[in-house]
Amino acid sequence: MPVPESVPEGVAMSVPVEEPLRRVRMSWEEFLALPPKPRNEWVDGEVVIMMAPVSYAHGRAATRLVALLARLFPEHGVVTEVGLWLPRNRLRAPDVMLVAEPPDGDYVRDPPPLVAEVVSPSTRSEDIVRKAAEYAEGGVGQYWIVDPALRTIDVLVNVDGAWRSRAHLDDTRPTAEVELAGVVVPLDLRQILPP
Repeated sequence: MPVPESVPEGVAMSVPVEEPLRRVRMSWEEFLALPPKPRNEWVDGEVVIMMAPVSYAHGRAATRLVALLARLFPEHGVVTEVGLWLPRNRLRAPDVMLVAEPPDGDYVRDPPPLVAEVVSPSTRSEDIVRKAAEYAEGGVGQYWIVDPALRTIDVLVNVDGAWRSRAHLDDTRPTAEVELAGVVVPLDLRQILPP
């Protein structure tokens, strides 16, 4: 599968793209009848099936990010793989999401202040290109892209429906402070992606 051309400003795509995602046309009712594993998302009348299991590095990064956010935002919900309704009848399940208010029902419908994806080789272009565009259009406040393979964290801020880079962390610049929902978040690459 070719890598789409629209990569958010400042985000690297230099790791080879390996896409063992399956896309299958199906109705919403058929989607709801699927088992919870493997992880599935519903986009444009297709189920997007995440075939590869989550790696240890992916799980560790997501867990550490959840711990950081839960500590700094005790009044918010910090959730993993919860459905987020987006424009054009799309349901995505971000790796990590900060929610200001609990949703009515099973899925988040109000734009959250933050969505974060931990990139895997199997989901690289989906996370960096497709989801980035959908999250921006859906009014998500910030999008954090955590990349264990490249050892980077990109913090993107939604400005009028387009992503602007707020911070890029890597091993040469491992720390940054980012304002999120009125709180200054101290980000340290070494805590989220330990060597």
